[in-house]
Amino acid sequence: MKIGLVVHGPEIVDSGYALKFLKFLERYGTVKARLGGTMGRTAVIDANLEDKIDISHKLFPSQSVDKFSEEGSDVIFLINYGKSSVTGHAFGYKVYNNSTSHPPIIQMERPGEPDGSVVPWRDDLTPLAAEIATEMGLRLVSPEEIRNTLFSQDPCQGTSQTICRKIAGVSPGENIFVNGIVIGKSTSSEVAIMAEEGIITQIIGGTLKKHGVEKLGPVELEKAIVKTGLLRKSRVKPRILKSEKSNTHFTIAYLSHAAEDIYKLKNADLVVTVGDDTTLVAADILYRFNVPIIGITDGDLDKVVEEGFKTEGSLIIEFESGWDDLVGEKIFLELFHRQESIEIENIENFKSKLLQIISNITSQYQVRYS
Repeated sequence: MKIGLVVHGPEIVDSGYALKFLKFLERYGTVKARLGGTMGRTAVIDANLEDKIDISHKLFPSQSVDKFSEEGSDVIFLINYGKSSVTGHAFGYKVYNNSTSHPPIIQMERPGEPDGSVVPWRDDLTPLAAEIATEMGLRLVSPEEIRNTLFSQDPCQGTSQTICRKIAGVSPGENIFVNGIVIGKSTSSEVAIMAEEGIITQIIGGTLKKHGVEKLGPVELEKAIVKTGLLRKSRVKPRILKSEKSNTHFTIAYLSHAAEDIYKLKNADLVVTVGDDTTLVAADILYRFNVPIIGITDGDLDKVVEEGFKTEGSLIIEFESGWDDLVGEKIFLELFHRQESIEIENIENFKSKLLQIISNITSQYQVRYS
């Protein structure tokens, strides 16, 4: 049997179940694994599993499923470790419905928990799913049971807005991410996001972060990637990868959006990041590649990872609220000449020029060194 395995999220890797399940499936046939999503990449690197789980492409989970379908997989396993069975099952429902043509998906959800489950998203897969559930000591859950749970209470009912999307399994006080940007915080367990003409206008059961909505811009809410809570909860020892870099010239990159592919910057010598969340996530990822950052922040930090790391030589420059985007735009214009990356000969000279630009704008800032 030709088996495709879509690994989603850092927790399934950090818990050790991604590797365990990959080895378990090898008794059923030939297994090929690839990542679906982005945050799991760092976990795969830390676990030294790049040779077993393909992380070479940035793909949504449904895109990874579609790719396995195109390659002729007989069955596709989607493995995930959501923060609750509700969020995990809602995720599986979305992946199945976002895939192009009712693919043969079996989901394994929260395997290390009492409510761990196996879900056959097509009826013809139920016998195989039941066998695996028994072998793994997990509960068999039907798609019908999940649909009934997801739609039993719908905060979108009775609303007149153009688009309303319910978010399942939320706890009060959690960050709400849309395409990697924090757009608000939950105040209830019943949460829905409202959008008009592509712009998010309201969070039912939550508070809206206007600055985050501005950064996000227009979005197709029905297809957007929505997450809540921490992007990575596990406390791990990061794995530092060796890199070959030139000693004669240096590549400096500019990053202003946390949802962009930060991994493409792994060969840079320095990255300038704009925004608190962007700086936190980029610094944590780039730490694995020994890339320092200069973070332009304003203290408006939403805790998006449990523990963030920064490469030695990084600078965090903190301004008064609302100044980070203004300063970042000035740096992008005057130092980068609106290019995403530049080549320089001296990093210390670059830092001096950057700090001079900042000093010309305002004296109200603090520099923190790592």
